Amino acid sequence: MCVTCGCSEDGESKVTNLATGEVEHHHHHNHEHTHTHTLPDGTVITHSHNHDTHTEASAIHAKMHGTTISLEQDILTKNNLLAAQNRGWFKGRNILALNLMSSPGSGKTTLLTRTIHDLQPQLSISVIEGDQETTNDAKKIQETGCKVVQINTGTGCHLDASMIERGLQQLNPPLNSVVMIENVGNLVCPALFDLGEQAKVVILSVTEGEDKPIKYPHMFRASQVMMLTKIDLLPYVQFNVQKCIEYARQVNPEIEIFQVSSTTGAGLDSWYAWLSQKVGDSYNLVT
Repeated sequence: MCVTCGCSEDGESKVTNLATGEVEHHHHHNHEHTHTHTLPDGTVITHSHNHDTHTEASAIHAKMHGTTISLEQDILTKNNLLAAQNRGWFKGRNILALNLMSSPGSGKTTLLTRTIHDLQPQLSISVIEGDQETTNDAKKIQETGCKVVQINTGTGCHLDASMIERGLQQLNPPLNSVVMIENVGNLVCPALFDLGEQAKVVILSVTEGEDKPIKYPHMFRASQVMMLTKIDLLPYVQFNVQKCIEYARQVNPEIEIFQVSSTTGAGLDSWYAWLSQKVGDSYNLVT
């Protein structure tokens, strides 16, 4: 069990290379250790913790209050080390890596396929697609002609740096390109796990409610960009755009916000210009 988010660590994740059909399976192994502590009053407390390939406790701090002992574990240490390696890998190849996060149904895949379609051949984009099961979204992305690998997390609710490392081995993105990582649909745990990306992009649709930024503040605080999608539906839904923007800036004053429609193309020019600036090239990104 992942003590960060509660998702199962005993399951199996797999990486599927859509181009070759090769499937790589990866098992999570838990190693449980039990420890006993005796408090000054003679009370004996026994607790256990896990060391696994996903998270590894690096520090335990005990603070005693009578018969209560509180433990704090830095379970993200191993993930952060792998993320730093991924970041160096991207930097050495001049690759811009973006971590796309949202709740299910926000329009991540539609935005991604539209972006790939509009920017070909000016910009080389490869994709790591994350879902618990199926290769459905990866197949949609593959239809654009770009390189894509699917990572299925099983019962896991987010991607981690180790999964990205294995995905990159299959993806083998070209130098001077962009890697889009489409995370598992979830507004909580993906924000906690550094993948080695240069920027986190949170995607929020107008069908979800304008108060999401204050309901899930860590996600919006951790992101450099918020994409407000499906704005073509604004005449048909109750959604206060200005209030949503105020909430987002309340938790993250520095967040950049783009209002877009992947269906009509509205607002996409600004998103493409941001991408161009991040890539550091002088592409003429015209939709």
